[in-house]
Amino acid sequence: MTLLSLLLLMIALPLYAEGRLTYYCSTDIPWCELMKKEFEKRTGIRVSMTRASTGETLTKIRAEKSNPKGDVWWGGTGDPHLQAAEEGLSQPYNSPKLSELHDWAKTPHQATGGKTVGIYLGALGYGYNTELLAKKGLPVPKCWNDLLHSAYKDEIMMAYPSTSGTAYTTLASMVQLFGEQGGFNYMKGLHRNISQYTKSGSAGIKAAARGEITIGIVFVHGAVKQAVSGFPIQAVAPCEGTGYEIGSVSIIKGARNLESAKKFVDFALTADVQSRSGEVKSYQV
Repeated sequence: MTLLSLLLLMIALPLYAEGRLTYYCSTDIPWCELMKKEFEKRTGIRVSMTRASTGETLTKIRAEKSNPKGDVWWGGTGDPHLQAAEEGLSQPYNSPKLSELHDWAKTPHQATGGKTVGIYLGALGYGYNTELLAKKGLPVPKCWNDLLHSAYKDEIMMAYPSTSGTAYTTLASMVQLFGEQGGFNYMKGLHRNISQYTKSGSAGIKAAARGEITIGIVFVHGAVKQAVSGFPIQAVAPCEGTGYEIGSVSIIKGARNLESAKKFVDFALTADVQSRSGEVKSYQV
């Protein structure tokens, strides 16, 4: 190889790296794909996407700590993003878009020294299949405590807290609503009525939409999505109150394509980009 060829290669490699992005996504696949395609369209940067639940993605980032493969992590409940920040798995970035955000979106950024920032809100609840409920003669649930009724044995589906941000938020919400001991007692009672635990937080309501289960514990916007899509699903905001998520975005520490990751965060915080979630029936606030 000539000296000129070597110099050209050394110049080209950083440019090539800056034109790529490895993107971990923890929302529904259609929204993940919309973000990927729109970012590529606006920037010309080539994106490699991996979709996994929030808990699974955090586990992946931990495993890759010594040799990071991802550049940016977008979506999913905020608690795992906060954990990643605390464990030194993400890195600070002060986007010029910060001044345009609501205070709730800035809170995670302030709490972590700039390592994560909020992108949407979602309230926890559940949804039920109206046709199955009527067919089985089950009472209409309106509250969290209703789900402990023996009539709902094997009629409820939710995710594992270890793999799903939705399920982790459920556990945390019960503790906040009923106290530490009361919250864990609630989860024990609920366990008796659970038919199946899933990896993904949205799997339960999707199964309810298909008529495979009667009730799915989910963020309310997930139940609304199924109803709007034409399935016999009724969303429920429980009478006792509920918890909520702040979906977040974080740049992974050691990102190989750091400038691309920063551009993606700026893109994700842009108002017109966030408003497009309705196109894929994602109804977070």
